[in-house]
Amino acid sequence: MNRRQFTKSISLLTAATMAPLAFSNTKSKKDLAAGAVLGKGNILTNKIPSSGQSIPLIGFGTSRNISLDLTPENITKCTALIETFFKLGGTMIDSSPMYGTSEQMIGHCLKNLDYPKELFSTTKVWTRGKQEGIEQMRQSMKLWGIKKFDLMQIHNLVDWQLHLDTLRNWQEEGIVKHIGITTSHGRSHAELEKILATVPLDFVQLTYNVKDRAVENRLLPLALDRGIAVIVNRPFNGLFGYSKNQELPEYMQELGCKSWAQFYLKFVISHPAVTCAIPATSKAKHLKDNMLAGYGELPDKKTRQLMVESFKKLI
Repeated sequence: MNRRQFTKSISLLTAATMAPLAFSNTKSKKDLAAGAVLGKGNILTNKIPSSGQSIPLIGFGTSRNISLDLTPENITKCTALIETFFKLGGTMIDSSPMYGTSEQMIGHCLKNLDYPKELFSTTKVWTRGKQEGIEQMRQSMKLWGIKKFDLMQIHNLVDWQLHLDTLRNWQEEGIVKHIGITTSHGRSHAELEKILATVPLDFVQLTYNVKDRAVENRLLPLALDRGIAVIVNRPFNGLFGYSKNQELPEYMQELGCKSWAQFYLKFVISHPAVTCAIPATSKAKHLKDNMLAGYGELPDKKTRQLMVESFKKLI
């Protein structure tokens, strides 16, 4: 079953459970039932090693997907999308000043939803200079409409030593709860490895998927050994072109996997070092498909190897 066929198959169910959307920050019994019916139980979670706080295995990325003109129509659309994310068990929203109007859009959506208590707020500092970093992070708080972040990450290692000093102080003051560092597209792995090996951090964010598995060799084992939570960005990264119109392997269907999106996400989140993945989408049907990957069984080590072999046959 491909992504299009799957989203058609759940359209009637999700229409009944998710519409109409009245913006609210409370989950009614009906809302909770919607997630349970769609995902058959509670969404799976992992604990952040440094704090013990649990977060769902699927988060919400905001690179490109919600960087839109801030029109009433777009704000309404994005608010409905994010409300659906919360109703299906999500908590982590990840953003960055790099992502156009995404932080502004998040702020409008959270205000419309009366700032859901489930929110795990995550963004990044992406500039050079100590004071410039402070100003950028405070601007992110203003745009989101919040006074502190659950996680602040240093984006793509930019001026990381300077920003880390600020974040250590902010963590002591309770302005940020967790501190992290990020990279993507396979960049700066050697430098990142040195940082992870020597600098105490709560989180690292990096690119990982069934095709791009370079981080399996050193970075993921190192993060696991050091007790650093791992957020995976770009879990799809062009993969749908390989699996278009291809049938899912039978062994994955037996695990309850019903789409290639779930195949790709379950591969990522089943790695022992991975805490969560943050796929980005602007479509509610794809969001619901993604969230389903966080429910049910995860593949074991043997099945993960079969998944790699199955994907290689598609290339």
